[in-house]
Amino acid sequence: MTDLPAAAGPPSEYLSDRPVDPNAIGRVDAVIVGAGPTGQAMALALAAMLGNEVTIALVDRAPVRPGGGSVAAVDPRVWALSAASVRFLDALSVWPAVVTAAQPVTEIDITDSRLDAGVRPVLLAYDNTTAEGEPAAWIVPNEVLRSALGEALARRPPGVVTAWHDDDAAVAGLEKGPAGRRLHLADGRVIDADVVIAADGRRSAIRTMAGIGTVRFDHDQLALVTTVDLERPHHGKAVQHFLPGGPFAILPLPGDRAAITWSEDRATAERILAADDGDFSAEVQRRFGGRLGRVTVTGPRAAFPLATEIARSFVAERLALVGDAAHGVHPIAGQGLNLAFRDCAALAECLADAAQAGLSLGESDALERYQRWRRFDATLSAGTFQALNRLFSNDVPLLRSAREVGLGIVDRSAALKRFFVREAAGLSGDLPALMR
Repeated sequence: MTDLPAAAGPPSEYLSDRPVDPNAIGRVDAVIVGAGPTGQAMALALAAMLGNEVTIALVDRAPVRPGGGSVAAVDPRVWALSAASVRFLDALSVWPAVVTAAQPVTEIDITDSRLDAGVRPVLLAYDNTTAEGEPAAWIVPNEVLRSALGEALARRPPGVVTAWHDDDAAVAGLEKGPAGRRLHLADGRVIDADVVIAADGRRSAIRTMAGIGTVRFDHDQLALVTTVDLERPHHGKAVQHFLPGGPFAILPLPGDRAAITWSEDRATAERILAADDGDFSAEVQRRFGGRLGRVTVTGPRAAFPLATEIARSFVAERLALVGDAAHGVHPIAGQGLNLAFRDCAALAECLADAAQAGLSLGESDALERYQRWRRFDATLSAGTFQALNRLFSNDVPLLRSAREVGLGIVDRSAALKRFFVREAAGLSGDLPALMR
């Protein structure tokens, strides 16, 4: 575990003498930095909770395509959205545009075996529906979600959300403003806001400029992702193979396709990623086993480094962190974006309650309430996912036996299965209004 210190000093030290053109200053209630799924959802949540009187700036250096979302190469990543996240997107009028391309996960099988095992017995199998009868999870392609969020933003009344998206919209600095925070962009534009919300990912520039350090643990693993066609239908079942190199997840997609996400130690992952198409397909098939017949790799491949990183604070003066800027977690449980959406819903509720009380959006009590609401849950989740990865990503006989016993106990208990399904669905604990 690495304890990263706070930034050397506040950015006002190198911005205080910068000349500012009064004509280049924009004034909004809130500015959100980062326009990925978290930033876009944050803007929509604020608009939903505060109404059309609020003014929001959504800042990202990446240009935006007309359908919404940043222009990028085809992205093979998918999201496993919990039932609570689906409720959240439905409240934001986003889910109807997503559901036609989403796949409900109705069952889950879990195995734990060596890579060369001839048989992979299912140690835990369960129905993945909640007590209310809704799927506990849906698999959604990243590009579909981004596009739907962008389209929902475009439907907001003019002036509610202003998107500043171009190469000159990189954040150059952050300082105290006349009545809140002042954000400087690379081209000299300035935005004054009551509150700044950092949704700019694990390498958050805003977090660094605010002087917030992090605690980081590098897993020395890469997550590899791709998409495959299946010879046999998946029937909505997801499979989690726990292999010594890391978990190998088969996530169903519409049309008997599947998204593959698996973790490997860095050296093995780099070798697989560099292989030609035939060898890469063979590696995928080897990890798949034979339960769904032959698989054909149809999507691009990509890899992402894995680390757990938690901000030492989720708030600062008139500033809040959401999503990966606040907490980067291991993807073993597929909960990263679900935690981010819960941040967005909770922060929007805290800020809306402050506004209804006649306070400004950046009121310290509102931000501290958000931190109390979200920091413990996010930190506990991050630690749990890290521990699960360490427990299952090995071939130690004693640990393997313990895992088999533990999974077997859960498999024989209907009550435990219902508990874990509800936890994975995100329906336990103190839910924000937008998720209820």
